[in-house]
Amino acid sequence: MMATALGIDIGGTDLRVALIGDGGKVLSHARTATAASAGPDAVITQIVALAETLVHPLGSPNPDGIGIGSPGPLDADRGLVQSPPTLAGWHDVPLAEAIADRLKLPTALDNDGHVAALGEWRYGAARGATTFAYVTISTGIGGGIVVDGRMLRGEGGRAGHVGHMVTTDAPVRCVCGNLGCWEALASGTALARAARQAVTQAPHSLLARLATDRPADGRLVGEAARAGDAVALALLEAEARHIAAGLTSLIHLLSPQRIVIGGGLSALLDLMQPTIEAEVARRTMAVFHGVDIVAAELGLATGVIGAAALILAPDRVTRFAPRSHEEKVSP
Repeated sequence: MMATALGIDIGGTDLRVALIGDGGKVLSHARTATAASAGPDAVITQIVALAETLVHPLGSPNPDGIGIGSPGPLDADRGLVQSPPTLAGWHDVPLAEAIADRLKLPTALDNDGHVAALGEWRYGAARGATTFAYVTISTGIGGGIVVDGRMLRGEGGRAGHVGHMVTTDAPVRCVCGNLGCWEALASGTALARAARQAVTQAPHSLLARLATDRPADGRLVGEAARAGDAVALALLEAEARHIAAGLTSLIHLLSPQRIVIGGGLSALLDLMQPTIEAEVARRTMAVFHGVDIVAAELGLATGVIGAAALILAPDRVTRFAPRSHEEKVSP
């Protein structure tokens, strides 16, 4: 009988749930807008409702378990989500226990960057790598790091918050409250902010014309850039340089074989890659040149596939069973 698991990806914008089978295959999926400002009870209710639409109508055996990727910070060992900036009102929420209890299945929780890295490592662009960094660039910037064939977890499983590396002394405020974080300059949110400013400053650009009907965000910047709009291309040039600043720090710190870029802005990597690679080569010491910088292969399914991999292909994770019984899974 084929092993299956539910993968849950809690994003600041979208909530995705999927039933995943062997080899990371998506068997069925569901999505809704995350009730990010409504508190944990509302989001937990959304998760349960989506999960039940995937499991019960199939009439098949229950999945082997549930994996959850959540924005951090969190404590994976205790199954707690601890005040993520993108989810309002979440303070030490015992999410793993709550989902295990509601859906009556063993449940594992990890940082969304970790699970995305796990998914790409097991089934995607990082297959075969022993040391690599996964960076997701979307509403914010997150990541997961594998060193010498082991996920780097750190105390409480909180390693990998790469978006909060400080990459500039510019007084740009991050959602975490700090100044100069990589996320504050290079995230999709930062690109959207720059796009809105550009629309005001260049009202006759293609980007500005497109923005009359839709919000000026990363998707719109990409559309205008592919049509040759100079304003949008300049925005992506600046975005690429901001991305390269953080990647340079990761390369010097980790000496990875590969860096995998995921998240919504990975769809624009082909437009930014020449600048990113040139800037990284300029900034890094010569012995660190040659690191592959590639797009994630699993696309928007990276989060749910990686979350399910906590059950199907685990790397040191705590499972929470109904009634709060904890079972340690060996590496």
